[in-house]
Amino acid sequence: MFSKGTKIYSMLTGKCPRCHEENMYVNNNPYILNKTMKMHDHCSNCGFKYELEPNFFFGAMFISYALAVMAGILIFLVAHFIVACRLRDTFIAICTGLILLMPITIRHSRNIYINIFVSYDKNAGSKQAKVKHASV
Repeated sequence: MFSKGTKIYSMLTGKCPRCHEENMYVNNNPYILNKTMKMHDHCSNCGFKYELEPNFFFGAMFISYALAVMAGILIFLVAHFIVACRLRDTFIAICTGLILLMPITIRHSRNIYINIFVSYDKNAGSKQAKVKHASV
């Protein structure tokens, strides 16, 4: 659906934002909770350093908040208007849904945030790109 070379591809798959080859995360499954946020330091393909500066991903919490609000609204609309739950049950559905979606929300917020600052480079990972990044 979304092809390699687009920001959406990197945001949805968690691939390196520069070369779109390696996964940024040590473990692909976000529901292994003690490894949800564990990332590689560098891309093994192009050498890109994921944490651009100390505490870089602190800004991703704002995106995480927006994603959680959108998810909460969608869960509310489905539970209240489609399933016709009472208000109390709708509230429980929202809380449960947000808790279950939290690992995915955390990862996608990081993916979105890093892709705001880094663009795809089709030459990343080639020999000359590795030399270029190593000298910087």
